[in-house]
Amino acid sequence: MPSVGVKIYSVFFKLLLRHRLQSLAAAPTPTDSDPFGVSCRADEATAPANPAFSAADGVASKDLHIDPNSALSVRVFLPTPPPAHLLPHPRRASDPPAGAAAAPYRGYLPHAVSAPRAAASARRRLPIVVQFHGGGFVTGSNCSASNDAFCRRVAKFCDAIVVAVGYRLAPESRYPAAFDDGVRVLRWIAKQANLAMMSKVGGGVDTFGASSVEPWIAAHGDPARCVLLGVSSGANIADFVTRKTVEDSKLFDPVKIVAQVLMYPFFIGSVPTHSEIRLANSYFYDKSTCLLAWRLLLSEKEFSLDHPAANPLAPGRGGPPLKCMPPTLTIIAEHDWMRDRAIAYSEELRKVNVDAPVLDYKDTVHEFATLDVFLKTPQAQACAEDIAIWMKKYISLRGHEFSY
Repeated sequence: MPSVGVKIYSVFFKLLLRHRLQSLAAAPTPTDSDPFGVSCRADEATAPANPAFSAADGVASKDLHIDPNSALSVRVFLPTPPPAHLLPHPRRASDPPAGAAAAPYRGYLPHAVSAPRAAASARRRLPIVVQFHGGGFVTGSNCSASNDAFCRRVAKFCDAIVVAVGYRLAPESRYPAAFDDGVRVLRWIAKQANLAMMSKVGGGVDTFGASSVEPWIAAHGDPARCVLLGVSSGANIADFVTRKTVEDSKLFDPVKIVAQVLMYPFFIGSVPTHSEIRLANSYFYDKSTCLLAWRLLLSEKEFSLDHPAANPLAPGRGGPPLKCMPPTLTIIAEHDWMRDRAIAYSEELRKVNVDAPVLDYKDTVHEFATLDVFLKTPQAQACAEDIAIWMKKYISLRGHEFSY
């Protein structure tokens, strides 16, 4: 069971969250969604971006406002490049003797590169993790202190570029604004990759499109190894965006979704599951408060607990067949009323031979690995490490040597 301190903190957390949601529901809002919207609440504790590599974790970050017509933004996290002697290069006199075992760098073992290819391979490409924060579609942000710390941990453990999405929040921007923002970010990454390829001329770089190219992603990112990671309500967005890429992969070329991670997804349905009944008043996010969040996201006209955004297994949802979905890791907590529906979704994926393991953490609650109060706990640390181990099965250039 959670500690007494966690239980007390949970009571105050729920009271504050319900008050915030009720205030938003009572505030006058336009009949139609605000096209610009907001991606961060004024009372949200945020962490500033740091474009220099941090001495604490070796990760740099910066903020980008990628859509002039909306509040959509991203925070990009870049891990420290590997030491120079581990980058691919022609053999030098100072190198270890031929045949000597090379030390892996964060799980990656650089391949030997011949002299003619050395210049072209001077930079090691990193996989890209697109992260969607939680908050019930209504609160939270990509630059909150807790989300910043979590993304830094993912960037460090997975040795990947993390693009944290600051999607528009409800009720200012109702469905499908946040979900469309997820699609827009993936298309933006594809655009960056295409611009980078177009600007390379004979080994140099011309000025065509130079002002539009994001240098961290263009210089270091590998769009062919992209993973979507969603936290709570962000998991719903991640699954939606994955389905869109499966439906029309050419629209996102050269981005390839090789896997997705759904952390305690915000799934719900009209027919209650066992956990929804037994744990309805569970810690931090009780069911009644989450129902209020869904009413803020969906308009009164389209409100339904079997809405495609809410229930991934709703009859007639449409979209691509489940067998076409990429490998999907699901994280669940023991004391989370949403757990059963996440398990059911994973079971359906496994029935059609999709690699869809479920990691169930004992004595944990919803958002146990991402809320600020839990970030330093052993469970949060272990969860991030487990995600990295599984993810590297699909982002490692050497194949599936990383597995349980």
